[in-house]
Amino acid sequence: QGQLVESGGGLVQSGGSLRLSCAASGFNLDDYNIGWFRQAPGKEREGVACISRRDDNIRYSDSAKGRFAISRDYPKNTVDLHMNSLKPEDTAVYYCALLMHYNDYTSARAWGQGTQVTVSS
Repeated sequence: QGQLVESGGGLVQSGGSLRLSCAASGFNLDDYNIGWFRQAPGKEREGVACISRRDDNIRYSDSAKGRFAISRDYPKNTVDLHMNSLKPEDTAVYYCALLMHYNDYTSARAWGQGTQVTVSS
């Protein structure tokens, strides 16, 4: 059975950068819309970026625009989230998931286990 695995989280200072990766085992991520989400302590999970399966259309949340970039690495079969100018409020567990419908975060399926991102001030 296929699954998603996130990696790349860690502790970074405010203003720093991180690259998160969402890897798939057992299936090709190219065949799916992919969304990146995050959940901070005490808050609901929110979608931050998504990429479509056919033509790589991309959407970002308002909090991610101008700082985050989502992309596919086809040889590695990953979907990466490049995060720049990180702020303490970006601290959260970050997840990737398959989206049954592009830009519809409520259609998420097959969550990974998450990777912790902590931004210190």
